[in-house]
Amino acid sequence: MDRPAEMFDRDFEWSELSRFVSYPGREATLGVVSGRRRQGKTFLLDAVCRATGGFFFAASEATEAESLRQFGQALARFRGDRAPHRFQTWDEAVDVLMTVAADGPLPVVIDEFPFLVRASPELPSLLQRALGPQARDAVTPVRLLLCGSALSFMGNLLSGTAPLRGRASLELVVPTLDYRLAAEFWGLTAVPRLALLVNSVVGGTPAYHREFTLGDIPDGITDFDDWVIRNVLNPSRPLFREARFLLAEEPDLRDTALYHGVLSAIGNGNHTRSGIAGYLGRKSTDLGHALTVLEDTGMIHRDPDAFHGKRSAYRIAEPIVAFHYAMMRPEWTDLERPGNAERVWQRSGQTFRSKIVGPHFQGVCRDWVRWYADPTSVGGQRTKVASGSVADPVLKQNHELDVVVWGRDDADRQTLLAIGEAKWEETMTSGHAERLRHIRGLLADRGVPGAASCRLLCFSASGFANELRVAADNTGEIELVDGHRLYNGA
Repeated sequence: MDRPAEMFDRDFEWSELSRFVSYPGREATLGVVSGRRRQGKTFLLDAVCRATGGFFFAASEATEAESLRQFGQALARFRGDRAPHRFQTWDEAVDVLMTVAADGPLPVVIDEFPFLVRASPELPSLLQRALGPQARDAVTPVRLLLCGSALSFMGNLLSGTAPLRGRASLELVVPTLDYRLAAEFWGLTAVPRLALLVNSVVGGTPAYHREFTLGDIPDGITDFDDWVIRNVLNPSRPLFREARFLLAEEPDLRDTALYHGVLSAIGNGNHTRSGIAGYLGRKSTDLGHALTVLEDTGMIHRDPDAFHGKRSAYRIAEPIVAFHYAMMRPEWTDLERPGNAERVWQRSGQTFRSKIVGPHFQGVCRDWVRWYADPTSVGGQRTKVASGSVADPVLKQNHELDVVVWGRDDADRQTLLAIGEAKWEETMTSGHAERLRHIRGLLADRGVPGAASCRLLCFSASGFANELRVAADNTGEIELVDGHRLYNGA
């Protein structure tokens, strides 16, 4: 297929879709495409249909009768029929749909598939029958692609005892752009500090650049505050209510007050289950279902502690959602009145730095180690990167580590490769390296494999003191990583 010139990245996704729709077999095949909203799934699938002459149907929230009417009209237009098809049931509609590829393999896309199933729960079973061995003589080589943004629904579509389990030959998840690709998309790779600030607010969702801000990019660091005020804290712009809409669009989030509360607790720095429970005034045992549902919908992710398997840190997966709950929700009354955004932003600067940028910078540092760092920079081939805490029995306190890097030794046993600290606003000195050495000693005393010789990683967006640079050059045990290296180096 001819790849659209305006498509950014998505090389892997395009190649997989190309392979799927060009399969020459005479049987009908099924593919499932999912991912959070605003990631470009519809753009991808529409481009596939344009390149191949395929059929594209975008479902809407409607009753079964209205959906069948819309589907019949769209199918008639595609086939060049003068009158729309008047289907009484989806059983009839599926039978006709599976015959549209009489001349050879043809992609058929049903976008927002969960909308249809909500009104017609039997639809997956009807598709199962149409794709089964007993129907092969009655169907044409349709390349059926079901697409949806409700992650929990799409994840269950092919799992367990679901009707379509075992039927799909493509399961494609369209992810958000990672921090490096997002910087390239926004044209900010050459300005790492600004790229990270923007990424900490809007993440890697493509639509937030093109559609939601109409291509408005901060004109340097000095314009960042004004950019946030005019695009995110402005009640007339779509990013202002985006986080609330993302939550409302998830069909599995029914007890919205509880889910809002959990996200608010995490957004305000409570990352453990007990911390979230304390913030909400509930027992931690009462939160199991809510946390699981939020994980399944892609709203949060759970990071196991690097040294304590039963401990986990919960983090909000989408930066715009984290920004909303930490920065906007507490100030919602003022923000809804035009003209107050600048005052709110000025008095919330410390919250933004401590609860948004700082934690986001730590996450970017972990991503760099996991996906971009050269093995020689982190002590070997890494298998896992996490954060963790280390108990100090002498000082009677816990030391937090922003970056913990695990690998495997020659005997294929797990070994510690490196530990690290990340500072957004603080110039790192030799004191930071001494702290890491102390923690390394504690881990070695506990018998953690590889701890005695693990590397020390220092990440800073504000630079390094000269004595730390000298120590890094002379000892070979310290690795310094600044913003430019995060975005451009290994």
